[in-house]
Amino acid sequence: MTDSTSQPGGRTLLRGARLLGGEPRDVLIEGETVAAVGADLPADGAAVIDAAGQVLLPGLVDLHTHLREPGREDSETVLTGTRAAALGGFTAVHAMANTFPVADTAGVVEQVWRLGRAHGYCDVRPVGAVTVGLEGQKLAELGAMHESAAGVRVFSDDGKCVDDAVIMRRALEYVKAFDGVIAQHAQEPRLTEGAQMNEGAVSAELGLAGWPAVAEESIIARDVLLAAHVGSRVHICHLSTAGSVEIVRWAKSKGWDVTAEVTPHHLLLTDELVRSYDPVYKVNPPLRTEADVLALRQALADGTIDCVATDHAPHPHEDKDCEWGAAAMGMVGLETALSVVQHTMVDTGLLDWAGVADRMSVRPSVIGRLSGHGRPVAPGEPANLTLVDPAHRAAVDPARFASRSRNTPYAGRELPGRVTHTFLRGRATVADGRLT
Repeated sequence: MTDSTSQPGGRTLLRGARLLGGEPRDVLIEGETVAAVGADLPADGAAVIDAAGQVLLPGLVDLHTHLREPGREDSETVLTGTRAAALGGFTAVHAMANTFPVADTAGVVEQVWRLGRAHGYCDVRPVGAVTVGLEGQKLAELGAMHESAAGVRVFSDDGKCVDDAVIMRRALEYVKAFDGVIAQHAQEPRLTEGAQMNEGAVSAELGLAGWPAVAEESIIARDVLLAAHVGSRVHICHLSTAGSVEIVRWAKSKGWDVTAEVTPHHLLLTDELVRSYDPVYKVNPPLRTEADVLALRQALADGTIDCVATDHAPHPHEDKDCEWGAAAMGMVGLETALSVVQHTMVDTGLLDWAGVADRMSVRPSVIGRLSGHGRPVAPGEPANLTLVDPAHRAAVDPARFASRSRNTPYAGRELPGRVTHTFLRGRATVADGRLT
């Protein structure tokens, strides 16, 4: 697919869509923008899509995607990853920096950005590394990456923790100058040496080295204090424990500029699944307990956790089809994220569809300072839109994924909802559930 900015759409009328899950409305798209919203709008030669019963959302935005390119194209590419994103209803993704070479210079982030412009089925915003080579020793070219064509605003060593307090403080001070944000992978390295799963009753029974909750919580506590001291922004990646929720809630009560994300898999899956020894359930941070899952859901509902981010982490077959100890950590998630959120949050009554739009589009756009996304579905706004059929139910079939990898924990599991259409600046990237 070529850059959609050079091929604006025509006229499309979405007939009878439930705007944010509310009353049915017609939405007229002209070119790259929403032209009108109302009842019984005239078609006037527009292509008409019968959206009766479907929910219309602003295009989804993911703050945490691993596209693997450059360097690990055997796992994923910008093209295949953004195809998966479009099928999942996403119109923008933030591509993490742990590529080969690492995205720690203006040159590499511009390469990723240009690949997205040339081949992306959604907007691709590179995330810059905090430290050179993700090694935690020396700050990367934060200013140069921000001033590059990619305009980087989010920086993260995700996959590794910025565990040196001085380096973390300096990073927070540096990005404050241009309203950037440090997205921290909260994992105290000494407390997780050799860790294989959540530390608890199940790890004790299985004899696997445990990954204690305090390894996450201690880093979050330190970093919210540092952010407050500096007066800068910190974002907590893939928060996974009930204790982490309480720290973030406390920090927000102080008025500090702290935000946090949760993954779909941490909203649904627990460490009990590790009893199978199936490496598809091996992920960083690890699957936690049922009590943690329930706390995360409640925190997402009450706004303590700001958004859902997929942490889409594709791996080739051989990196997962092996014994547990040797397996790579990570799960793919772009194509199933909205279904898991519907299952855990909407169908349980914890969020309505307006809440889903807030947590999966509006707030991640604000955190990433991403203009043109997360906007109201209103006349004059960019036509970045997602149409979902909430009544659809089907078993997850990895063979149908657009992602190059198949390491999903949901294979064979029935999930609700199906993205039928995704529009990027007025142009359909997905129509009737299929890539255009």
